[in-house]
Amino acid sequence: MKTLGTRLKELRKEQGLSQTELADILSLSLRQVQRYEKDESDMSLTTAIYIANYFNVSLDYLTGRSNERLK
Repeated sequence: MKTLGTRLKELRKEQGLSQTELADILSLSLRQVQRYEKDESDMSLTTAIYIANYFNVSLDYLTGRSNERLK
């Protein structure tokens, strides 16, 4: 099962975004995005929902609970 950090990194790269660009989009620090991608920090539900909406995926997909992007 993939982790939230792995999925976030995959989605970011698919969109051709750098960590800095994603941090700006999410109004987060670069370091926080790095922590999320390395699974070093837990993400708030609000942030997870925003990211899922931004990348047009389900929360289950983002968190690795499903391989289906949308349900």
